[in-house]
Amino acid sequence: MPLPLCTLSGQAHHCLRALKSVKKDCLPPLHIARWASTSPVPRITTHYTIHSRNKDKRWEGVNMERFAEEADVVIVGAGPAGLSAAIRLKQLANEYGKEVRVCLVEKAAQIGAHTLSGACLEPRALEELLPDWKEREAPLQTPVTEDKFGILTKNSRIPVPILPGLPMTNHGNYIVRLGHFVNWLGEQAEALGVEVYPGYAAAEVLFHEDGSVKGIATNDVGIQKDGAPKANFERGLELHAKVTFFAEGCHGHLAKQLYNRYNLREKCQPQSYGIGLKELWLIDEKKWKPGRVEHTVGWPLDRHTYGGSFLYHLNEGEPLVALGFVVGLDYQNPYLNPFKEFQRWKHHPSVVPTLEGGKRIAYGARALNEGGFQSIPKLTFPGGVLIGCSPGFMNVPKIKGTHTAMKSGMLASEAVFSQLTNENLQSKTIGLDVPEYEENLKKSWVWKELYSVRNIRPSCHGVLGVYGGMIYTGIFYWILRGMEPWTLKHPGLDSDQLKPAKDCTPIEYPKPDGKISFDLLSSVALSGTNHEHDQPPHLTLKDDSVPVNKNLAIYDGPEQRFCPAGVYEYVPLETGEGLRLQINAQNCVHCKTCDIKDPSQNINWVVPEGGGGPAYNGM
Repeated sequence: MPLPLCTLSGQAHHCLRALKSVKKDCLPPLHIARWASTSPVPRITTHYTIHSRNKDKRWEGVNMERFAEEADVVIVGAGPAGLSAAIRLKQLANEYGKEVRVCLVEKAAQIGAHTLSGACLEPRALEELLPDWKEREAPLQTPVTEDKFGILTKNSRIPVPILPGLPMTNHGNYIVRLGHFVNWLGEQAEALGVEVYPGYAAAEVLFHEDGSVKGIATNDVGIQKDGAPKANFERGLELHAKVTFFAEGCHGHLAKQLYNRYNLREKCQPQSYGIGLKELWLIDEKKWKPGRVEHTVGWPLDRHTYGGSFLYHLNEGEPLVALGFVVGLDYQNPYLNPFKEFQRWKHHPSVVPTLEGGKRIAYGARALNEGGFQSIPKLTFPGGVLIGCSPGFMNVPKIKGTHTAMKSGMLASEAVFSQLTNENLQSKTIGLDVPEYEENLKKSWVWKELYSVRNIRPSCHGVLGVYGGMIYTGIFYWILRGMEPWTLKHPGLDSDQLKPAKDCTPIEYPKPDGKISFDLLSSVALSGTNHEHDQPPHLTLKDDSVPVNKNLAIYDGPEQRFCPAGVYEYVPLETGEGLRLQINAQNCVHCKTCDIKDPSQNINWVVPEGGGGPAYNGM
C-alpha cells in the first residue's frame, strides 16, 4: 500500500528531493565488475525483475511502501517528443486559464545527457510549437548550405545528384547537436511550470483495478549487485496521473510491456531498427565547410546490408564535425560488427582527408526506428498514449524523426487537454482513454509524410539490395510521391534475421591506428558512461544458460559484436573448460541494440538506478 498522497507541490518536491539525496550518496567510481562462479551455469542475472524479492529471505522485513504523487499528466522521457508534449500542455493551460499539473521524469542525470542523433533538424514542428524560437535563442546555429550524396566503392566515390523533392534534400534544415536542443527545450518547459525531474528512471507501469494505466513508479535505489538490499535502500516514488505519456525513445522498456498488455501491435508489422554510431571531431580549419551535409551508402557494407554514413560540418565557433554510421539491424551475418564497420569507413579515401590531423572528442551510439508507416502500433490505451520514437515516427529515407516526434507529442497534448478540461466527460475507465490523439495524428502532416515514404526502406530487401531501394525511390517516389497502390512488407523481426555462423564467412577487420580509427573501450571512455557499480546488472537474461548454449553455439556469440559499448564478453570458465558470458553493465550506453538483435530474445534491458548511463555533451 502506498503511503498517503503528498498533494501539495511543496511536499511533492520534498519527496523527490529526499529520494534524490539518497541516490547521490551511492555513486562510487566506475569499474568493470567480473563474475566468478564454479557452478555449471554461472549466475549472471540477479535483477528483481527475474528473481522475485518475494521469495528472497534477504528482503524479509524490508519496508516496501512507496510515497505517491498525483498529477494530471505524467510524461516518461525528456526527449523532443516528451518535452514538446509538456510545453504544449502548459501553453494550452495558460491560454485557457486552467491548472494542469505536468510531471516529467527522465532517467538521465541531466536533460539531454542521454540524447544522441545525427542530427539534421527539420524545423517544421518547432515553428508550430515555439514560433519565436530564434528570439528565445534556440541552439540552431548551422543552416544547411550544401547537400552531397554518394555511393562508395572500396577506393572511390560515385556522386549522386540530389534532385528537388527527394527525401534527402536538406534545404531549410539545420545541423544541430540534439542534446543541446533538448536541454534548451527543457528550459522552455520549466519556464512554463512543467515539473522536470532528471535522474529518475521510470521502472514500472502502474495499473488501476479496471486495467487502465494509473501512472508509473520510479526506480528503487540502494540494491547490491547480488540483489540484496543495502542499508540505504529506498523505494521509488509512485506518480499517478489521469493520462501517462510514454516518450521513452526507441524501443522503450515500458512500451514493450504495454504492447503486450493491450495488444497494440496486433494490426501492424514488426518494428525494424538500425544502430547508429556517432563521433564528434575537431578538424583542421582549412577542411571545415560550415553547413555542409554529406551522406553515403555502399562500402564497407555489401548491397544486402542496409546502412550508410553521415558527415555534418557544424558552425559553432570552432571547426567541429559530426560523423556517424548506421547499420540496419536486420543484417544476416553474425560476424558483422557495426562499430568496426564504422571505424573502417573512416579510412575511405573520400573521408580520411577530412579527419587527418583532427582530434576525436566524443563517441556514442543509439538504436533508431526504421519500420516507418507499416510498423506504427495502436497509439492509445486506457490511461496512456505513446509518442515520439517510442512507437516509431522516423522518416527513414530523410534520416529524420525529431520533427515528427515533436509533432506527435503536440497532437497528443491537444487531445488530452481537451479531455482534461471537458466538464461533461464520462470516462469508461479511471485512466482516461484518448483515441482522438491517434485520429488527429492520422489527419496531420506526420501521417501523410510517413505514408509517402512507406515503401522505400522495404524496397531494399530485393535482389539488388540497397541499390534496388535507390532505384525504387527514383522511379516511384520521385514520380508518384508515394501514391503507388501497394505497401511493401518488412521481412520480420530483426532478431530472426541472423544466419548460423557455420553458414557465414567471418569478417576480418583491420586493427585501429589510434589516429583515424580506434578500439572500443577507448571510444566508450569518451561517452562519459558511468553507473553505480554495486547494483544488479540492468541487462537481464531470462535464462542464464541460453547465451552459451544457443547464441555462442549457433551464432558465435553475436552480442559481443553488435553491442557498441563492450558490455558482452565471452571469457574462459575458471575451470579452464568452456566459456561463460560476462556482462559489463557499467559500460552500457543505453542504446537497446542487445534487446533488439539478440537472436534468442533472451536479453531484457531494464532501467538501472536513475542518473546512470552516458553523459553525452551535445551529441
